[in-house]
Amino acid sequence: MSSLAARLAMLRKQAGSTAPQESPLKRLPQIEQAGATFTQASVPSRLARTGKALARPPSEGTALCVGAASAAMGARDLAALRRMAGVRERLIKPPAPTRPHTREVPGEELSPGLRYIEQRFAWNEPPAELDLTFARLTTARREHVLHFDTETTGLAGGTGTRAFMIGAADWHEGALRVRQLYITAMAAESAMLRAFAEWIHGDTVLVSYNGKSYDAPLLATRYRLARMANPLLGLTHVDLLHPMRRRYRQVWENCKMQTAERRLLRIVREDDLPGSEAPRAWLTYLRGGSSADLVRVAEHNLQDVRSLSGLLIAAHGWSVQDVSPGCDEN
Repeated sequence: MSSLAARLAMLRKQAGSTAPQESPLKRLPQIEQAGATFTQASVPSRLARTGKALARPPSEGTALCVGAASAAMGARDLAALRRMAGVRERLIKPPAPTRPHTREVPGEELSPGLRYIEQRFAWNEPPAELDLTFARLTTARREHVLHFDTETTGLAGGTGTRAFMIGAADWHEGALRVRQLYITAMAAESAMLRAFAEWIHGDTVLVSYNGKSYDAPLLATRYRLARMANPLLGLTHVDLLHPMRRRYRQVWENCKMQTAERRLLRIVREDDLPGSEAPRAWLTYLRGGSSADLVRVAEHNLQDVRSLSGLLIAAHGWSVQDVSPGCDEN
């Protein structure tokens, strides 16, 4: 029996322990595998190679401390592995169900990449002559009014932004007719602009919501870049946002279009795709993705132009005295 084992046996006898204990020498290979450097053979040999004398042989306490440190290190490693396994299990969870992938788009194809949708609705028909005093204008005949709205590739405007969808509504043969044009290819933009220009005449009265500041200037830029005459130039334009601001700024929380249609028309949209999501929906389809959200953009645009007609009827007959001085939207 080596001197280390003899010293351990003597310490056990002095402590009064009779339980069999595993010899630390049997654990030395495990300690070496765990990265321990204090072994009975290796310590003297390493010190001898460095030219240093060994003051005393490794004690029993040294071996036990190294064993305890190795066990603690193993426990920490096991806990770390369990944490890693937990993270890995969370990452491989199945993704949430998505909308079905489809490339089908509604409407008739007028030319490659250009689609046309036409629908008719039973709607509150306005009087034959509309009083536009609320917009500081005179009057307009019902058949001359054209409500329009665009869906674009961005909300900042500018030369790089284009309209990929144009919706327009007018009263035709006793019903509200809604026509929509949209493109599924970049090259079809010129064809869409030409088709929209055919809906506009010299006596057309445009109706929009913030169209004077956004939709009309954007279309003017696209017609200019396409080297076409701008059909909107010089037409009477009723922008309903401004009278709504003057009349309801101090009453409503804001003067957005959906607030106006909820307050005045009692229309609450369900599962409506916000206009801010329109650019993403169109670009997703253009890059080969699903057309599901593009169809929702068309539904959003349809409701916009229908609401424009209802808001115009609601504002019909307001006088200048009914609205307060001009103000900004909240």
